Amino acid sequence: MAERAGFLRGLAQAACSRHVRTGMGQLGSKRVEVRASAASAQVQLAREEVLGRPTRVRYGVLGITFAIAFVMYIDRAVVGAATPWIMAEFGLDKIAMGWTASAFNWSYALLQIPGGWLADRFGSRLILGAAIAWWSMFTSATGFARGTFSLALTRGLFGTGEAAAFPASSRALVPWLPQEQRAFGQGFQHAGARLGGAVAPALVLTMMTWFSWRMVFHLLGALGIVWAIVWYAYYRNLPEEHPWTNRAERELLPTAPARSRRNVPWRILLRSRSIWLLSLMYFCYGFVLWVYLQWLPTYLVEARHFKTEVKLGFAASLPLLAATLANPVGGWISDRLARSWGTRKGRAAVSIFGFAVAAVALVPGVLVDSASIAMLCLIIALAGLELTVAVSWALCIDIGNYYSGSVSGIMNTFGNIGGALSAVVVGYLATLYGWSQPFIVASALCVLAAACALRIDPSLSTADARS
Repeated sequence: MAERAGFLRGLAQAACSRHVRTGMGQLGSKRVEVRASAASAQVQLAREEVLGRPTRVRYGVLGITFAIAFVMYIDRAVVGAATPWIMAEFGLDKIAMGWTASAFNWSYALLQIPGGWLADRFGSRLILGAAIAWWSMFTSATGFARGTFSLALTRGLFGTGEAAAFPASSRALVPWLPQEQRAFGQGFQHAGARLGGAVAPALVLTMMTWFSWRMVFHLLGALGIVWAIVWYAYYRNLPEEHPWTNRAERELLPTAPARSRRNVPWRILLRSRSIWLLSLMYFCYGFVLWVYLQWLPTYLVEARHFKTEVKLGFAASLPLLAATLANPVGGWISDRLARSWGTRKGRAAVSIFGFAVAAVALVPGVLVDSASIAMLCLIIALAGLELTVAVSWALCIDIGNYYSGSVSGIMNTFGNIGGALSAVVVGYLATLYGWSQPFIVASALCVLAAACALRIDPSLSTADARS
C-alpha cells in the first residue's frame, strides 16, 4: 500500500510539474490552470485504478445532517405556526406570548457555548444524538402545557436540547468534507433547516384540521426520537471509524489530528476581533430571522387579514421555501469566490450582498398596500438574508478549524440572543406602534450586519494561532 501511495504522489507531482512548466512557457497563467486541471483529472483516474472508486459515505453524512436540520426546524417553527390558536386558548396578548416564546431563545442562547464545547470534547456522534432525543421529548411535552408557565417551561427545556444541535452538526462536517466545499456543505445543511421552517406552517395547519395543536406536538416529538436513533447508528466522528468508507474516500478528506482532550483555546477565541464581528453580525441575523419564524403568521392575520388556515399556511411557507434555495446557493457562490478572490473577499462579498438585499426589500414589504407585492418583497428579503447563513457557519470553520464547535457556539449564542430579543421586542413594537416598526428595525440591523461582514478576516485560524 505504501508503494501505491508513493506511485500516486509521484504521478501527481510529475504531471502537475510538467503541465505547469509547459503552460508557463507557452501561453501564461490561463493555460497553466487548464493544463493543471487536466493533470488533476489524470491523477484522479490513476487513483481510481489503484484504490478503486471512492465510497460515498460523506454524502450520506451531509444528507443526514440536512434531515436533522429539517426535523429540528419543524419542531422549532411549529409554535410560531400555532401561535394564534395558543394565544386564543390561553388568553395571551402579543406581549405575553412574546415573553413566553422567548424562553426557548434564552435557554438556547445560554447553552450554545457549552454545546459547542461538548461537541469538540466528546464528538458530534454522542452529543448530537443526545440533543435530538432531549429536544424531541420536550417537543412532545409542549402538547401537555396548561398555561403560560408550563408553556414557557417546556419551550425553555426544548431550547436546552436544541442548543447543541447546530454547533455539533457544524462540527460533524469538519472531517467529512474537503476544505473547498465547506460553505456549500454548511449551506446544504442549513437548507434543511429552512425547508423545515417552510414546511412547518403548512404542515401544522393542515394537521390541525385533523388533530388538535397539542397532538401535533406529540407526533412531531415521536418523529424526532426516530432520527436520534438513525443519527447515532450511521454517523462516526472520523471517516476511518466508519465501516463503510474505503481508503479512496478517506484520502479525499481532510487529515484529522489524533483525537485528544486538549483544552479549547478560549483566550485566543475571545480575543479574536473577527469572532466578535461575526457574533454581532449573527445577532442581527437572528433578530431578523425570528421576525419571520415567530411573528409572520400573526402579522399576516392581523395586518394582511389572512384568515383561513390553508391560505395562512401557504403564505407563511413561501419566504422559507425561498430561503431553502438561497442557503446552498450562497454557500456555493462563496466557495467559488473564495477560490478566485481569496477566503476573506469571497466570504464577505456574499454576506454584504445578502444583507443589502434584505435591508432594501424589508421596507416595501411592510409599507406597500398590496398584499401580493408585500409578500413578494418579504420573500426576496428572507432569500437575501439566507444567502449569508452558509457563509457565517463556514467562517466558524475557517476561523475555528477543529475548534469550530466552540466558535459556532459563540456565534450562535449571539444569534439567539438576537432571536430572544426579537420575540419580545416585536411584540412590544407591534402593540405600541403598529406592524411597520418591527420591519424597519430589522432593515436597519441588516445594514449593521453588512458593515460587520466587511471587517471579518478569517485568514488566521485558531489552529494557526496555537502553533
